[in-house]
Amino acid sequence: IDQRKVDAQQARRILDRIVGYQISPLLWKKVRSGLSAGRVQTVAARLIVDREREIRAFEPEEYWEFLANLSGSHPPGFEAKAAKLDGRKFKIRNQEEADQLLDELKSSEFVVRSVTRKARKRRPVPPFITSKLQQDAVRRLGFTVKKTMSVAQKLYEGIELGDQGAVGLITYMRTDSTRVSADALSEVREYISTQYGDSYLPSKAIHYRTKKGAQDAHEAIRPTSVGRTPSELKPFLSRDEARLYELIWKRFVASQMNPALFDQTEILIEAGRTEFRAAGSILKFDGFLKLYSSSEENKKGNRKIAEERELPEVAEGERLKVKEISPTQKFTQPPPRFNEASLVKALEDRGIGRPSTYQAILSKIVSRDYVGKEEGRFVPTELGEVVNDLLVGHFSEFFDYDYTAKLEQDL
Repeated sequence: IDQRKVDAQQARRILDRIVGYQISPLLWKKVRSGLSAGRVQTVAARLIVDREREIRAFEPEEYWEFLANLSGSHPPGFEAKAAKLDGRKFKIRNQEEADQLLDELKSSEFVVRSVTRKARKRRPVPPFITSKLQQDAVRRLGFTVKKTMSVAQKLYEGIELGDQGAVGLITYMRTDSTRVSADALSEVREYISTQYGDSYLPSKAIHYRTKKGAQDAHEAIRPTSVGRTPSELKPFLSRDEARLYELIWKRFVASQMNPALFDQTEILIEAGRTEFRAAGSILKFDGFLKLYSSSEENKKGNRKIAEERELPEVAEGERLKVKEISPTQKFTQPPPRFNEASLVKALEDRGIGRPSTYQAILSKIVSRDYVGKEEGRFVPTELGEVVNDLLVGHFSEFFDYDYTAKLEQDL
């Protein structure tokens, strides 16, 4: 046992109590009894209050998009979007500018400047950690964070499987590590080879890097045995248990499969002082997408794959026919309110909270009446704003977004 780590954990715990126990009574005196000023829950409420104020202060700005419906010497026809104007990012701010550009484009020749074809890979994402499971269950299954953890707890504790008795179906569901045991890797690789063929199996097991500062006390969330497939377990599980188990099972198996391969094409078109861009991709090998796809694949480290559509064969210098040019008036949108998935992500990104605390944080800020929900998104109450302003105004050091992350680093 590393005594320094024990001391760091104790220091964190004591510090949280000092902050909570010393400041909560102040709220009882100044606002109303029964309130609490937990360090982490207050920061979560602050995120929601700050976002709401951003939305109130937001002033929409007008902008225009230009789409050109084009065709070359070979089918099919395709759509290209204005990307640049006079060599800079495309920006049209009002009707007058839009009308002027439309007149210009009507008399301009649309000429192919370049055609780029590349093979692209989309790599699988790691098996679930707690925060990612909560986010995906909100997005895909419509579960709340509380419901996700409650159902996962049942799967972990064990489900009666007929003659086999009670069997724990997943590993521990409160974890911040993507580490997987050698036995589990060996089993899943054998399963992929048998069920999907060697073309889906990487030459060696994939090991994912666990983020800096993770406790790494438990493995990633995975099925205890890949051989217990979702279809096989369906008769023994409730609907919610079956759906969550399938999500965990698929993500784990997919995490050890080969990347998906795409042929990607980008066409740049010159039309006077405007540059139009068309991009498309064709899936050549589905790889891990056979089982699982997620918005996370397009994050840093995986270049975004263009929309899956086929573009025609065109040559550099080819003149294109213009079927239609469509200008569309749009307005910038305020940042969206947080839902449960995006709030957990915001806390995780800032190093606030732990896998075991996300559910408690969200439950507490609602039960204390600091925030409410409208159409599944968090909205601060008047009480929440009053408490936030009091705490952040007088104790900004403790309720700063970076305080937790900095404290972890210092300890």
